[in-house]
Amino acid sequence: MADNLTRQPTARDRILQAAGDLFYSEGIHAVGVDRVTAESGVAKATLYQQFRSKDELVAAYLQRRAEHWRRSVAEPVLALSGPAGRRVSAVFGRLGEAFAAPGYRGCPFINAAAEYPGQDGPVAAVIAAHRAQVHGLFAELLAAFPAARRAALTDQLVLLYDGTMVGAQLDQGPQAARRAQAAARHLLQDPHPAPAPGGIPAHQSASGKGPRS
Repeated sequence: MADNLTRQPTARDRILQAAGDLFYSEGIHAVGVDRVTAESGVAKATLYQQFRSKDELVAAYLQRRAEHWRRSVAEPVLALSGPAGRRVSAVFGRLGEAFAAPGYRGCPFINAAAEYPGQDGPVAAVIAAHRAQVHGLFAELLAAFPAARRAALTDQLVLLYDGTMVGAQLDQGPQAARRAQAAARHLLQDPHPAPAPGGIPAHQSASGKGPRS
């Protein structure tokens, strides 16, 4: 009974699985359509029925990656309660889990952007949409911050996010995620605390004196 209820992978599923494994491990331009059909066991005619071009196949592979990111990173982090610092740290904690997995070869979107540097076409569109998702995640986590500081911190955290993934690829280990968590904590510390009532800076209001030299 259970076997009858188990969904069998479609030809499209098999193509995307094979293409995704090959594109990520070997590079997109290094893998031809013939290789994908051989690995997936699907005829070339069937592949072109599903995807009109290789670029369309690459875009579908990246879209699948974006959906996995949403389920494995964005949704669990947004479901957390607590201060922004805890939730931002959790983003980099999730990345650390990916960095520690065998076969990690960096961010698939950064890798794809290096092979597709143009701004037009289906591949560039998926890369841009995913980048907007990452930006939107950090902006949502920082919703309690004043607008100007929120915008600046969001941009800074996206840069930290990008660098963390590249660092993990080059250094081959999860330590980049731990360093990013420490850097994020530093960024979220407000260097200009709001004045206490009466215009006295918060760090002076308790004692009436400035910080000791």
